[in-house]
Amino acid sequence: MGEVMGEAMGEAMDQNMDSRAVDRREFVASLLAACPQALVVTGLGSPAYDVFAAGDRPENFYLWGAMGGAAAIGLGLALAQPERSVLVITGDGEALMGIGALATIGVQRPPNLGIVILDNGHFGETGMQRSHSSLGTNLSSVARACSIADAFDVSDMDSVAAIARRSGQREGTFLARVAIRAEEKPRALPSRDGAFVKERFRTALGLPTF
Repeated sequence: MGEVMGEAMGEAMDQNMDSRAVDRREFVASLLAACPQALVVTGLGSPAYDVFAAGDRPENFYLWGAMGGAAAIGLGLALAQPERSVLVITGDGEALMGIGALATIGVQRPPNLGIVILDNGHFGETGMQRSHSSLGTNLSSVARACSIADAFDVSDMDSVAAIARRSGQREGTFLARVAIRAEEKPRALPSRDGAFVKERFRTALGLPTF
């Protein structure tokens, strides 16, 4: 009985979250259209599919099999390319896996770094199990506790403009937790050739390739 009640409560919470959430693919496409000059690092899985679906470009760095690394890679890129806006687009599960990176980002706080967490409260790549973010962990609150002062929650398409403005102005590290609906989208798969993605990205930055 307790297990059934727990499942029912979980489904009710999921439905409530979905009622206050946006379509993730539409949100990502609109954000990237508003930030055409940004260097983009994706978390593995759905964020990579969404960024690729919005239009492949050499300035996109897709992660495969590197769960938890997106924010840390974004930090390094922002420090190395201070004149460019850097956007990390990742999911709640990936962000939770590498949550310690937020503390390091909070220490460094490069002005050109933005982190966008697509939060559906589930681990989409492993069967849609509920993640910590649907069980009491608020990732924007965690970010603020790590000294990322400009960390906030959004749940509507109107917020795209505010995020794009922050990215373009490059006046401080920010983190946006975007409430998205817990739904599967058709997979749009970028290249899985890590060497190709890396070399293409380096070329886009005007760096030598190996």
